[in-house]
Amino acid sequence: MIHSADPHAPEPLAPDPEAARWHAAALRLLDDPYVFAAAGPRRHADWAHDVLAVMHRTVADPRDWPGLDWDRDNTVREVLPAYPFRPPAAAEFPDRLHRLEAGAAVNALAVMAEEWSSGPLVRFRPDREALLADARTLLARFGPDASHWTNALAAASDPAVDLVATGLKGTRVHDFHTWEYVNGLDVLEDLGLIAVSDNEVGVFWSFGAY
Repeated sequence: MIHSADPHAPEPLAPDPEAARWHAAALRLLDDPYVFAAAGPRRHADWAHDVLAVMHRTVADPRDWPGLDWDRDNTVREVLPAYPFRPPAAAEFPDRLHRLEAGAAVNALAVMAEEWSSGPLVRFRPDREALLADARTLLARFGPDASHWTNALAAASDPAVDLVATGLKGTRVHDFHTWEYVNGLDVLEDLGLIAVSDNEVGVFWSFGAY
């Protein structure tokens, strides 16, 4: 016998096309290298507190859009709650981060598609324009008035620095990660990008590991 659907059951929610676009761009751009990508609500004038909440996974994406987090369920987080981050205190963020112009932020995010130790540089890849388009899709969520910040030292003297032109290898940074050797993963380098709007923060971080 075929049973008809319950006429009183609620209609299933239609998929959110914006969420699907955002997640697809994140997967295409960042799923192969070791990258953390997540968003959280902005609740403080000093948004460093909101970024720390994202790193510690104590807040959820305010739009319920899926991000990328290889270590959410890692048992190491019982000892290092923000793993693989060991971030500074909020008061230290101004000494560790440098502002980026919008175009430079797109390039910083696109370069995270590279591997630290090997692999073709984004500027030489045939899919370079597609990578940049995905980076723009991820950052568009935060709006045209968002501010962007990085731990790359090159941005201290040049907020328009082109990290695609230089590549990940050799990029000097203020470290935000743990140097602990845990579960066979020795994290060597990190490159971060933070997007800040009036309502949200986005945290994108690439980790080099052997």
